[in-house]
Amino acid sequence: MLDVAPMDEGWILRHDGAALPASVPGCVHTDLLAAGVVPDPFLGRNEAAVGWVGRREWTYERTLGPLPGGHERTDLVFDGLDTAAEITLDGRKLGSVRNMHRSHRFDVTGLEGLLSVRFRSAHAEAEAVRGLLGERPNAYPEPFQYIRKMACSFGWDWGPTLVTAGIWRPVRLEHWSTARIARVRPVVTVEQGLGRVELLVDVERTAGRAGLALSARAGGAETRVEVVGTGATVLVEVPDPELWWPRGYGEQPLYEVELTLSDASGPLDAWRRRIGFRSVELDRSADEHGSGFTFVVNGERLFARGVNWIPDDALPSRVTRERYRTRLAQAAAAGVDLVRVWGGGIYENEDFYDACDELGLLVWQDFPFACAAYPEEQPLRGEVEAEARENVVRLMPHPSLVLWNGNNENLWGFRDWDWERPLAGDSWGEGYYLGLLPRIVAELDPTRPYAAGSPWSGSWDRHPNDPAHGTHHSWEVWNRRDYADYTLEVPRFVAEFGWQAPPAYATLRRALPGEEPAPDSPGMLHHQKAEDGNGKLARGLAHHFAVPEQGFSEADFDRWHYLTQVNQARAVAAGIEHWRSNWPVCAGTVLWQLNDCWPVTSWAAIDGDGREKPLYHELKRLYADRLLTLRPGPGGPVLAAVNQAARPWRSAPVLRRMSVDGAVVAEAVVEFDAGARAVARLPVPGELRPAGPGEFLVADADGLRALHFPAPDRDIPYPRPRFDVSVAPGRVTVTAHTLVRDLLLQADRLAPSARADRGLVTLLPGERVTIGVRGWETPDTADAVTARSALYCVEPAR
Repeated sequence: MLDVAPMDEGWILRHDGAALPASVPGCVHTDLLAAGVVPDPFLGRNEAAVGWVGRREWTYERTLGPLPGGHERTDLVFDGLDTAAEITLDGRKLGSVRNMHRSHRFDVTGLEGLLSVRFRSAHAEAEAVRGLLGERPNAYPEPFQYIRKMACSFGWDWGPTLVTAGIWRPVRLEHWSTARIARVRPVVTVEQGLGRVELLVDVERTAGRAGLALSARAGGAETRVEVVGTGATVLVEVPDPELWWPRGYGEQPLYEVELTLSDASGPLDAWRRRIGFRSVELDRSADEHGSGFTFVVNGERLFARGVNWIPDDALPSRVTRERYRTRLAQAAAAGVDLVRVWGGGIYENEDFYDACDELGLLVWQDFPFACAAYPEEQPLRGEVEAEARENVVRLMPHPSLVLWNGNNENLWGFRDWDWERPLAGDSWGEGYYLGLLPRIVAELDPTRPYAAGSPWSGSWDRHPNDPAHGTHHSWEVWNRRDYADYTLEVPRFVAEFGWQAPPAYATLRRALPGEEPAPDSPGMLHHQKAEDGNGKLARGLAHHFAVPEQGFSEADFDRWHYLTQVNQARAVAAGIEHWRSNWPVCAGTVLWQLNDCWPVTSWAAIDGDGREKPLYHELKRLYADRLLTLRPGPGGPVLAAVNQAARPWRSAPVLRRMSVDGAVVAEAVVEFDAGARAVARLPVPGELRPAGPGEFLVADADGLRALHFPAPDRDIPYPRPRFDVSVAPGRVTVTAHTLVRDLLLQADRLAPSARADRGLVTLLPGERVTIGVRGWETPDTADAVTARSALYCVEPAR
């Protein structure tokens, strides 16, 4: 039987004659941090102080002792090397590698001695390839498109420049004889109550030609076939399998599949995975609105409630199975049912996809190309094909995976970012996205759809980012326009949109030691990577709030911090409420972004320390099965009842026209009937429409509330907020005596470990809210004063 021996221990890191203990999996940065050689690049402005690390060569070494007997063959297997490296054993070259996204296998039978993995600087490798193939345009200054490595290692508009190197995934020895299972490609289908698991198996043999057999089991069924040559197909049929569903639509049953390779003496090797039975289609058919982009799972059309995922750490080898599970469970708890793995990152490891399988999170997987023109010549083309083939097969078992996507914004970039002229006919990646990658997916994984890119309208006859066709990225809002403009169009599928805000207060305090934060303090500006990010934050606030003429000072920081987080939540709400209320024309929103890779001002809902911003809690409302919203319409406000549940939603909401001082000006009860997976829209009666900035509209139904304020906050004559606060272990209760708009408990101001169970809440006079708090001890009622200091709300303009 194949014997696996992990090789994670005993490594050292060498550079300039020095030797340090090395952790494998890991990277140079983590080893230097552990040894105290470099400061934490996430803190202060230390990022610049460690820039030299990515421009040096580094060598990992360990001794490979005598190999055990009893096997014909021993392979040295690296699951991931980052990135350009030469591997030698006892001075003998085993091979050279240049792709972070691939595994590598070397025959070391009978060898021993010093094992050395020498990494070339990724900068040097990329610059050498650029010199060979010529300049290509790029959205960022670093040459990341010339090397098959996590692009955002070179910095992004939310990430640091930390160009890593190292053995970033596990390494092991595999001892085997006669034959081993080299590759298994599971094609899983279900039709008319019959599940089919077709295992296409490649076998590697030693010199012998012994008779071999493959047996497979799944769902209580078993099949055995003889192996002729170096491959075979094993079909297992499972009658009446339980279907795997996205969360919110059903359960997520998973079936164990076990494949065993044997000869006359017994088992030689085994392969085990979990699968799920489900069908997936992508409806891109034309209609009166353009051409759609609607996911259909098990015949059920769904509005995708999505988030974009970036690597959860700028040093990705630090992301553990537990951390994947925590972050993805946070997404599921917020109502998310689709996670897009963005193309400037990596193919995540099995722990990520396992968690998505279990949580019912659909996965949209980008191939790793983003925001640049990518050469299609060697040495890159062969690497691209090899990595795509390996990762398509590796990820095929996961039922959560529902889409392969060719790239992020490169088709759009060619059209709109002035690439065509400087390229002058040179290759730029189109051959990958419209040729190579769809051929590989069609050949290897025919049960899943492929999209050429995001955004992509389906044809060069249309603009790549045409909102009426396919996927759309909505970035005019945030970059140049206010979020109110989300309501001006109904894209078919919004694959990126978002608004920035700073991270939680405790995250900033940890990230900026010794600095009193201000919007423009040195550390804050260093942890703001977006072009004119603070300017866009300021202009976004000015559309809605009265802001100081000279901007927010250090003394105003707490107010600025609160208001920018409020504006982020409101901006995202404006988009999602509008687009969900226009289902089925719009069939999905994918927020930019769920997570951060370090402490930074960004578009994330969960900051770099894992703390949840107000936006995260707002997503729970926005992505719930049932959403009540008051939308602006050409004839006045419209009440929309969005029902993504499987049962109809019939209700009689109470609509109240109120003044900001708390008086009810008019009231009415209306009725709606929203069918399953449908939207009901009701015009608000004329007598209930607010008559100026001093009035607003409230709709309540089945525990849900919608609010409509007809003017920006700066023009609303809010009363000075008055409320009482009481505390008890695990909770803070607020009782309002006036209108209290967007009340927020920043629990991390009470204690860095404290978490609140809700975000922004608006209270009418006399209403009360109890906020659950974990991680803060509240021994007596005197702590009400402390709790009040962590409470913020919108105040009247000065």
